[in-house]
Amino acid sequence: MKIDRILANVWDYFLMTVGSVIFVMAWTSFLIPNGLASGGLTGLCTILQYGTGIPVGWTYPTLNVLLLLLGFIVLGKGFGFKTIYVIALTSVLFEVLPKFPELQVLMDEKLLVVLVGATMESVGIGLVMLRGGSTGGLDIIAMIINKFWPVSIGRVYLCMDIFIISTLLLVPEKGLVDMIYAYVVMLGFSFGVDFVLLGNKSTVQILVFSDNYKEIGDYVISDLRRGVTALESIGWYTQKESKVLMIVARKNQMHEIVSAIRSIDKRAFISVSSAMSVYGEGFEDVKSGLKVKTKKDK
Repeated sequence: MKIDRILANVWDYFLMTVGSVIFVMAWTSFLIPNGLASGGLTGLCTILQYGTGIPVGWTYPTLNVLLLLLGFIVLGKGFGFKTIYVIALTSVLFEVLPKFPELQVLMDEKLLVVLVGATMESVGIGLVMLRGGSTGGLDIIAMIINKFWPVSIGRVYLCMDIFIISTLLLVPEKGLVDMIYAYVVMLGFSFGVDFVLLGNKSTVQILVFSDNYKEIGDYVISDLRRGVTALESIGWYTQKESKVLMIVARKNQMHEIVSAIRSIDKRAFISVSSAMSVYGEGFEDVKSGLKVKTKKDK
C-alpha cells in the first residue's frame, strides 16, 4: 500500500510538472511573443512587462510570494506543498524558457495565437488542479474576499480579470484591439479549464457500493481526512443488507478518493454526481450579510 501511495504521489508531481510546463509555454511561446495578454496574475505580470519592461520571470514570483504571505496572515492556514511546488516551478520556467528563442512561435494571425494559447493554458492549469495543485496568484485574493463578504469566488475572478485586462489601455502602443484579444483569451481559458476539470472547483457526491465498506470508510476518514456517512441499504436482487458509503468532496480530490477505493476493492461500484452547493464544515459557509440573533445572543 505504501509503495502504491508513493507511486501515486510521483505520478501526481509528474503530471503537475507537465501541466506547469504547458502552462508557461502557452505564455512564453505564444501569447507574450505575439504581444497578447489575458487575466489572472500572469496576465497582470505580462501587462507590467509590456508597460515597464520588467520581465514576467521577476514579477511573477515576487507577487506570488507576497500573496502567499498575505494568505498565511489573513486565512491563517497553509496552501499545501503541491501549490508551493507549482509556484516555484512556474517561477523558474518563466525565467528560463524565454532564454530559448527557438521556442517562441510568431504568427501573423492573432486569433490562431489566442486559440492555441488559451487551449495550452487551460490544459496546463487543468492538469495541475486535477492533481490537487494550484498556481496561487489571484486565487488567494478571491479566497480572502470570499471569507469576509457574501460574494462568489467566480464573480471575484471575473471582476479582477476585467480590471486587469482593461489596464492594457494604459500601456503605450496597446489599444482596444489588444484588450479585445485579451478578453477572448480569458474566455477561451475559462471554457477550456472547465472542460478539463469538469467543474473541478465545485463539489461531488460519491456513493460507494462495496462489501468492504468498513475498510474503505476507515481509510477515507483516517488517511484521506474526508467525512463518510454509511447508509443502510438492501440489494433488491439478492435481498442482502449492506451499507452504502456517501462521501462529499471537492472535485480535485475525486481522483485520490476513487483511486483509494479501487485499491481496496477493485470490484467496488462507485457513483459520482456533481453537487451544485455544499454548505457546512469543510465546505462553504452561508453568507447572507445578515447576522441572525440566537438565544445565546439575547
